[in-house]
Amino acid sequence: MKKLLLIIGAVLLLSGCYNSEASRDKILKIYNWADYIGENVLEDFQTYYKEQTGEDIHIVYQTFDINEIMLTKIEKGHEDFDVVCPSEYIIERMLKKDLLLPIDTNFAHSPDYIQNVSPFIRDQIDKLSQWGKSANRYAVCYMWGTAGLLYNRAYVTDSDASSWSCLWDRKYAGKILMKDSYRDAYGTAIIYAHSQELENGSITVEDLMNDYSPSAMKIVEKYLKDLKPNIAGWEADFGKEMMTKEKAYLNMTWSGDAIWAIEEAKSVGVDLDYVVPKEGSNIWYDGWVIPKYSKNPKAASYFINFMCRSDIALRNMDFCGYVSSIATPEIMEEKIDTTLDYYVDLSYFFGPDADSIQIDRVQYPDKEVIERCAMIRDFGDKTKEVLDIWSRIKGDNLGVGITILIFVIIIAMSGWMIYKKWQRYKRKKQQRRRHKRRNRILSK
Repeated sequence: MKKLLLIIGAVLLLSGCYNSEASRDKILKIYNWADYIGENVLEDFQTYYKEQTGEDIHIVYQTFDINEIMLTKIEKGHEDFDVVCPSEYIIERMLKKDLLLPIDTNFAHSPDYIQNVSPFIRDQIDKLSQWGKSANRYAVCYMWGTAGLLYNRAYVTDSDASSWSCLWDRKYAGKILMKDSYRDAYGTAIIYAHSQELENGSITVEDLMNDYSPSAMKIVEKYLKDLKPNIAGWEADFGKEMMTKEKAYLNMTWSGDAIWAIEEAKSVGVDLDYVVPKEGSNIWYDGWVIPKYSKNPKAASYFINFMCRSDIALRNMDFCGYVSSIATPEIMEEKIDTTLDYYVDLSYFFGPDADSIQIDRVQYPDKEVIERCAMIRDFGDKTKEVLDIWSRIKGDNLGVGITILIFVIIIAMSGWMIYKKWQRYKRKKQQRRRHKRRNRILSK
């Protein structure tokens, strides 16, 4: 909470510097996810920019919580944000729609820190390239991570958590949370549905998660409907707290949220852990881009470069819990933890010398984990159909409590109607008796 208040204060201070009459090339407008940047990083960028260019820069900082909202503001509203941080599939969509400007890497006095990005990450981002547009010219990965299972070891065994099948297990009904993310839900369902094919190697995770054929979508909808009775809630952010307070035992979530929850839970004696199930999962990437309608691409390029400095990357990682794309020796040295009783192979990320190091395996997934995961691409013209599935799955998701309440109301209303009918019947019966008595009296 203290960190959050400091960030909010900084944002208000920086946003307060904005003057609509000020020259637009003295203003940098940033659009980022909430709680996704370290303390005082924005202020330190102002100092860096002044040192490099001799110019002052004011920052207008805004946050979003849904990729599509950010994209709509830029594509439809032509908002003049200078730098934004979309996820990989939105970067791909923005490239397709010609909504991005290239990042300038010619800096007056500053080194090109963008070269600090891991070659592994650059290879992944390159997959988003479009005809004539190399994605690495338009996007620099900021943070990345995996989707997996956060679980309470007091109630869920390590063996159960090792497979997505635990989400469909009725013994955990009412104690399962799912990320409110149609893409992750789609990927989870279709991976689990083809667990046997994945085990025998006849299909890959990447092929499955990016299969939007009618037959694939039909399978996904069936499996998500089968899963739905077990779900206690579809969460965007409250899952961490629910798990920490032991109100839920399983949470399909992202690695960064898992790190936060594990640390919080440890402080109150709750044993949480995180695993990427054996069938495989999604690796996601968030990256900095410069939108087409930017009014200050120069400052945006400097900002992206600044965010790739090792010291800044460490501060951002420590604040949000996710993994920076930066793979310098300084970061590896800082992140090594000799108190751990296990070793992780990070040769794919840091280089061959990092094939067996003591480092947090939740934050930095082992090479073996990476090999069974893949990136979900843009759904393209199938997005609406996938969203229709999601709407049908969640549309009548009233939850156990509300369902019981509705049932009680229906029973009460039925009882009331029966009672009223019985009252009318009694009144009519009494009226008939009185009428008979009057007739007998009159006949005498």
